[in-house]
Amino acid sequence: MFISLEGIDGSGKSTQARLLAEALGPETLTIREPGGTEAAERIRELLADPSVELDPFAELLLFSAARADLIARVIRPAIEAGVDVVADRFADSSVAYQGGARELGTSYVLSLTDTVIDGLWPDLTVLLRVEPELGLGRADGEDRFESEGLELQRAVAEAYDEIAQIASDRVSVIDAEGSVEEVHRRVMDVVKDHGG
Repeated sequence: MFISLEGIDGSGKSTQARLLAEALGPETLTIREPGGTEAAERIRELLADPSVELDPFAELLLFSAARADLIARVIRPAIEAGVDVVADRFADSSVAYQGGARELGTSYVLSLTDTVIDGLWPDLTVLLRVEPELGLGRADGEDRFESEGLELQRAVAEAYDEIAQIASDRVSVIDAEGSVEEVHRRVMDVVKDHGG
């Protein structure tokens, strides 16, 4: 099963991805986006650098390049080998951040992203919903996106809500407020309901 966790910065994706992978068993592959290959990790450094200004389309293409490499080198081989894959962010992030918040258009970015991933959408996407004010307060880094503040996070949250409606067959929204354990139980309930 291929499962992605999505949400605004500070929604708890990394923690919940780790806990989910532990619950699914030691053979589970955990990935983060962008990252997971040497090229994708270098792209991640560039994208996270708050001193680097990027045109929104250039930003989208960098995320897409990292994702294409990760799919070819890591995700597809794992899925073909029957390994469960848990992703801390995946393609929906580009739709929310570059499509919604950067105003490139969610349908445009969705179409381009579908081409980049060659239709390899997760079997299940868990959208961790948290109020942008709370999420930004929880965020532990100062990357380029977090440093842009509350308005960006609000725009991203709105775009994620749109994605949840468009892709309701694979996106399950859960309340990410509460303790780590409470949120983990909610994630596990959704995964079990989805056959995981």
